[in-house]
Amino acid sequence: MNKHGASILVVDDEIEIIRALSRNLTAHGYKVLTARSGEDAIKVTFQQRPDLLVLDLMLPGLSGLEVCRQIRAKSNIPILVLSVKGAERDKVEALDLGADDYVQKPFGIDEVLARIRVALRHLAQVQAGTEPLVRIGPLQVDVARRHVQVNGQEVKLTPTEYDLLKVFLAHRGKILTRKMLLSLVWGEQELTRIHSLHVYVAQLRQKIEPAPEHPRFILTVPGAGYRFTDEVDE
Repeated sequence: MNKHGASILVVDDEIEIIRALSRNLTAHGYKVLTARSGEDAIKVTFQQRPDLLVLDLMLPGLSGLEVCRQIRAKSNIPILVLSVKGAERDKVEALDLGADDYVQKPFGIDEVLARIRVALRHLAQVQAGTEPLVRIGPLQVDVARRHVQVNGQEVKLTPTEYDLLKVFLAHRGKILTRKMLLSLVWGEQELTRIHSLHVYVAQLRQKIEPAPEHPRFILTVPGAGYRFTDEVDE
């Protein structure tokens, strides 16, 4: 998705943050909508249909978590959460509710812009459909044939390892919590298999990472889960 013309709804009860984000986003070619409460955020989202939502969790009235819950029930709009330091539980809950990413307050505008680019790029991939052939640096995955190569050499994955990789590829650039990964790979009835998830992530890293001890593709997000790189294809 071309960033120019993309509309972004900024939701925060601090007018200084709204002004700062609006000024910088506009300067980078985005159209900006604003809301200062959870109720207004939901109203604007469904009336104006923005391309992305920047959502503060600490809102008066309807909380950011509830806003995330209600919007995600009806829309796949990317949601970038703003959270204060120490609100780790809220960040993880927001991700489990369907938020795509988070930025911690106080934040740098360059980081916010980078996260927005990742979310919009992922949205464009989803709208275009699953890529038949995915190339990320030395990694190449033929989704239709379930064929995986690293540096031109075929890599043999077990069915579960491939299912895990496919979930990561479908959500490139997005933070996936452990709960989300367990649900997507094994189903809701298997949410207690945290140890199994760690084992399979380690096995997958051993097979696809050029240097498993320094992961390039499957990145650990402390306190949250994992993110599969959204690095530009080489």
